[in-house]
Amino acid sequence: MLFALLFHTGGIGILWESGNSENNGKSIFSRNSIQTVHAEEAAAQQETLTPEQQAQKEQEAKQKEMNESYAITPETNEVKNWPQGPSVYAGGAVVMDVNSGAILYAKNMDGKYYPASITKLLTTLVALENAELTDKVTFTQDSVSFLEPGDAHIGMRAGEEITLEDALYAVLLASANEVSHAVAESVGAKMGGDYDTFIQQMNLRSKELGCTNSHWMNANGLHDEEHYTTAHDMALIGAAVFQQEEFRTIEQSLSHTIPPTNLVNEARTFQQNHKMLYANNQYYYEYCVGGKTGFTDQAKTTLVTFADNGELQLVAVNLHSYGANVYTDTKAMFEYVFQNFKKVSLENEMDSRKVEKCLTENPYVVLPKDLDLKDVSVEYELVSGGENREAQAIYQYKGQCVGKAEVVLKASYYKKMAGKSDPKLHKVKNDRCEKRTFDLKTKVLLVIGGLAVILLGIFAMVLSIKKSYRNARRRKRNSHSGNGRTGNRRAGAGKSTKNRRNKSSR
Repeated sequence: MLFALLFHTGGIGILWESGNSENNGKSIFSRNSIQTVHAEEAAAQQETLTPEQQAQKEQEAKQKEMNESYAITPETNEVKNWPQGPSVYAGGAVVMDVNSGAILYAKNMDGKYYPASITKLLTTLVALENAELTDKVTFTQDSVSFLEPGDAHIGMRAGEEITLEDALYAVLLASANEVSHAVAESVGAKMGGDYDTFIQQMNLRSKELGCTNSHWMNANGLHDEEHYTTAHDMALIGAAVFQQEEFRTIEQSLSHTIPPTNLVNEARTFQQNHKMLYANNQYYYEYCVGGKTGFTDQAKTTLVTFADNGELQLVAVNLHSYGANVYTDTKAMFEYVFQNFKKVSLENEMDSRKVEKCLTENPYVVLPKDLDLKDVSVEYELVSGGENREAQAIYQYKGQCVGKAEVVLKASYYKKMAGKSDPKLHKVKNDRCEKRTFDLKTKVLLVIGGLAVILLGIFAMVLSIKKSYRNARRRKRNSHSGNGRTGNRRAGAGKSTKNRRNKSSR
């Protein structure tokens, strides 16, 4: 069932894994190293094994890898009184509430992996935020010439033009790599730059969303050693793009047709790749409302999926998984959350001693069903330096994030927290510090200049003294040699001395 998926999604796999799989500090295995060992063993035995034996050997190695991956304990299972979540094949996985930011399931969620075509979620977000659906996307030679056999595409030609809306359908449903590149070029040009401008915006937007371990080199996810992300970062990106209505409309579509273009007289029709949206297949999930698939040899299978059961809206991320396991694992992750967690409103629950008002509409946290707000702690982080006393309230249960909300702090608590009563006063203070720093630099330069003048004066004095000493010795020698000599000889000596002085002064 997944065969078509594997050849219709471009992208990337595990780069490296940071951190540990468990809170006790045990290191996790490197799936790449296991695969390397298996490859070396296979190469050594290939000459002596029959094709049937070779196939069996490869299947055993694959099963061993799968068993080891499923045996890794999710970090959230280590949280006291937290519901025990399912084991998954993915190297990195997470389930996050898209509105509150609550992390409900996590397995090595900060480990770095290649994302493959789920990169296109960030491409779509940047495009929607910087262009209109009616804008034209033009295909240059650069946007089609890089394609290689096996890369997902819909056969666009250099010189063709389509709307951004049609382009995003191709990006998200067909995972068309040349369309992703053309979107980046066209939107980058509208932003006043080019393709590189768009990629820079992808990295900037990623950081603005709170991504800490991601780096983006292209708009489609084709393999690059410096193109990587984490399960948590992809959840943040997924949550952001899910807020876009245009994205939700595209993601729930099962197919789309691009009409004839300026160069091609035939329409192009393509289908959705995410199997959990099709009611007639075994991976269908009734609460699934969209997602993005990905695959390359380096990335293995990657998947981002959105689900809505009417109460909670969730995003699930699986990185470096394999084949159809990613769908069964995703469903298990969603069911785990829907069955064990509840939404708890924060309306009228803010600390009135610290919070003046809440900026988030209908704020809430997500908690295990047997916990309530008395079990939750809250911390405040100033937003953008704390201008206008704005802060983010971060709610936690034993260090596990269960929700966030944007608030305005009361002036008294803001002063206590930030150590200043008015941001403007802080700026004035900084200006004064800069002025004092400038004055100090000026003084230092003046002192250095003064010392230089003194040293030059001393040097001149030394030269003058040495010159006077040489003249005194010369006069002394002349006076001594004049005894017993004729006046003509003295005159000659005087003339010779005069000539030497004239020559030295020229």
